[in-house]
Parts: sequence; structure tokens; C-alpha cells
Amino acid sequence: MSAPTGAELEALRAKAQQDHRDLRDRIPRLSDDAIALILRESRSHYAWTDKPVSDDLLEEIYDITINGATSMNTLPARFIFVKSTEGKERLAKSLKPKNVPKMMDAPVTAIIAYDLDFWKELPFLFPHEDRRPLFENKPEYVADTAFRNGTLQGAYFMIAARAVGLDVGAMSGFSNKIVDEEFFAGTTLKSNFLCNLGYADETGLFQKLPRFPFEKVCTYA
Repeated sequence: MSAPTGAELEALRAKAQQDHRDLRDRIPRLSDDAIALILRESRSHYAWTDKPVSDDLLEEIYDITINGATSMNTLPARFIFVKSTEGKERLAKSLKPKNVPKMMDAPVTAIIAYDLDFWKELPFLFPHEDRRPLFENKPEYVADTAFRNGTLQGAYFMIAARAVGLDVGAMSGFSNKIVDEEFFAGTTLKSNFLCNLGYADETGLFQKLPRFPFEKVCTYA
């Protein structure tokens, strides 16, 4: 592990604090249209045009995603972008029949996974203190941390994709066991959920389903 100390650390902290103040001064909040694009009026999509998604755009989405917060900067999520016909056919083995066309027609399907060995990377990701003893020989804590923070990163990923102009359609109608056997055999990776990416064919949409009002699910303590 190698972390800055002393005057170097103080200078880095001061810069980080000022950078955040400057950002807030430039952008006190997103526009209503931006919020609508990423969440309020966004939709889950199931039909796709044949417009391709470039590798450069996938790399940009990843670069946005990894800047989202995770516990101790663990970053346990791993992303497998399934684009080829062969890859799609392998993935199709895991899907419920009605979900197969949704995945096959999408330009890209991301397998959102998480690495149970994420904690071994902490000397790089969290260099100022060795947190590996928190996880070593504690498989339940490792699994909980990986799943929780990997899911959080999956949500960041979906918002990032929308922010750069793509449409998304997350899917859970598949067998994690089959995906893990097909793509992650012999590794420490486990699948979480799937997310189709591309440019939507809006003719596949139906009306937006109801959402709870604030007072039904929110309280103060």
C-alpha cells in the first residue's frame, strides 16, 4: 500500500474540497429535463433498433459508473458486455423463454456481476489503511458487501447509460446458476442481474405503471 501523507495529503484534501465547492457553484442542481431523462420519465425498454453501441460509449459509461460511492471504495462490480452472436446464444440458455428475444435483439447485454475476491484489491483501492482483515475468512460478510455494493454499482451503471443517451432494460428473469456456470466457472465472480443496452424502439412500450406517493412509504424519525 502507498498512500500520500503529511503536506501532500493535506494539499490533496484541500484540492478535493475546493473542487467540490466549484462543482456545486457551477451546477447547483440538474435541470428538470436531465432528471427526467435519467429517472423521472425514464422507462425500461424491451424492444430495440439496430443502431449499434460503440465500445467507446461502453467505456464512457464504465468511467462514469466507477465514480459512484461504494463502501470503503470496494468497487466489487464486474461488467461483461455480451455483443457477439455466440455470446448471446450462451446467455440465452439462462433466460426465461419470453426474455430471450429482448436480449437477442439488444445491441449489448451487460452481465452485472460481483467479485467475491474484491477485498484483495483494497491495498490499491483503499491505500491509507489495510482493511483486508475485515474480510479475510469471513465469507458471509464478503458476500453481503459484494452483493450490496455491486447492486449499487449496477444502478449507477443504468443511470450513467441513460445520461449518455442510451436506453436500458434490466432483467432478472434468468438463472444465475446457469450464467455463473456458462461465464464464470472456475472464478470468484457471481452474476447479479442483466441489463440490455441500446437505442429503444418505443413501439414496445406500454403505459407507465403506478408509483407510491411519498406519504405511503416515507416517514420521519
